[in-house]
Amino acid sequence: MDERFPSLTITADALTPRGSFAEAQATYLSPDPQVVEQLVALLHDRRAGIVAHFYMDAELQGVLTAAGSPHISIADSLKMADAAVQMARGGVQTIAVLGVDFMSENVRAVLDAAGFEHVRVFRLSSDAIGCSLAESADTPAYRAWLEAAGHTERALHVVYINTSLLTKARAHAIVPTITCTSSNVVQTLLQAHAQIPGLRLFYGPDTYMGGNLHAMLTQLSALPEATIHELHPQHDRQSLQRLLEGFRYFRQGTCIVHHMFGDDVVRRVRAEHGDAYLTAHLEVPGEMFALAADAAASGRGVVGSTSNILGFITDRVDEAVRHPGPQRLPVVLGTEAGMVTSIVSRVQAALRSHDRCDIQVEIVFPVASEAVAAAPGSELGIVPGVAAGEGCSVAGGCATCPFMKMNDLESLFDVLEASDGPDRRAWEPRTYTERIEGRTAADLGSEPILHMRHLQQHGVLPGALVHDVLQRPGPGGSR
Repeated sequence: MDERFPSLTITADALTPRGSFAEAQATYLSPDPQVVEQLVALLHDRRAGIVAHFYMDAELQGVLTAAGSPHISIADSLKMADAAVQMARGGVQTIAVLGVDFMSENVRAVLDAAGFEHVRVFRLSSDAIGCSLAESADTPAYRAWLEAAGHTERALHVVYINTSLLTKARAHAIVPTITCTSSNVVQTLLQAHAQIPGLRLFYGPDTYMGGNLHAMLTQLSALPEATIHELHPQHDRQSLQRLLEGFRYFRQGTCIVHHMFGDDVVRRVRAEHGDAYLTAHLEVPGEMFALAADAAASGRGVVGSTSNILGFITDRVDEAVRHPGPQRLPVVLGTEAGMVTSIVSRVQAALRSHDRCDIQVEIVFPVASEAVAAAPGSELGIVPGVAAGEGCSVAGGCATCPFMKMNDLESLFDVLEASDGPDRRAWEPRTYTERIEGRTAADLGSEPILHMRHLQQHGVLPGALVHDVLQRPGPGGSR
């Protein structure tokens, strides 16, 4: 039996899978043209758009990618909301959000803030589409951690966007809060500390990302001053040391997908893929983070968001096409396997545009080949993910997120076709009418998101947030 990690080799005009898991992924990348045409027609008739996360299952992503519609966007959680706003500006009246519930809540909040309250937003399930990481921020332990931050002078809570609006609202009522994503969290921390003297930073709820951020900032503080200035002009070694001294992160929050990229996976990657480029999401455990960070230091890896990983792979392909002769680019994918659809699309487009049939890009999934489940109703007979539903096995890391996979093709058609029907409210994002400090949870929870948007647009924290932080009482003080 082949015990190597499954992989998918991409060329300009072909896909070659190795292992059952990769075969299941690859099969869905060539969808039924009739299904694609039906979806495009339905979007046109309903004046609808779709924003989907990179982690959708291969069947759904295959159809979305093949559709090639300007009213379909596959991206990370932050850009999903941006895409929804652009679609609304183009006249779209309905947005289907393919992700977990905090993503549809985020899209709803951003559309409302942009003046598109009339645009309808739908999820793909009438049941809650949860998230293990988001749920870890809805615990007594997280509230106690926030209460400690709330009694700390000049404290700022940097909360990962992968949390509910209610979590953001409750947190913001306790301590000034700004949202972040995996792609902007480092700049958020650096700018906040540069802008507010004596700031104490509290990051949560992702424990692995918090630990990885501490390790990354520690590494940065040892770099030459000129290099640090390039990253942020107001920082140097001493300022980064002060930032680290006041940096705290929650210790009890994990994503079940990234949790499995631990010791065993790292050991096999080291032994079996020493020549590969290494990628890792900021949410992976420290072992995988350290491995990819070492590779990044020598130009052979990246640690960051899903967009960072996709950009890194695209850049390596762009470099390869500039050199003559056959080439093979092995890449270990240290995040959810759903990204492979976008990777295939980008890689093949680049290779075809340069007429390079002699370049191979092998995407290695650091999961067990047997990380598939029987699916008697499927023509394949198998689908990614073990019977337990988590897409994990004892021999490898997680393959797929069970919550993301609550989104499927049949549900997408059902929601779009019935978007004007009497049952449509079952698919709408939760409204959160609970009142906190005289405001609805939806209103208060949107504020940390808007603070993040301001930082992205203007490069500085908004004045209202800075004022709120500076009004923090000291220990035993009153506000």
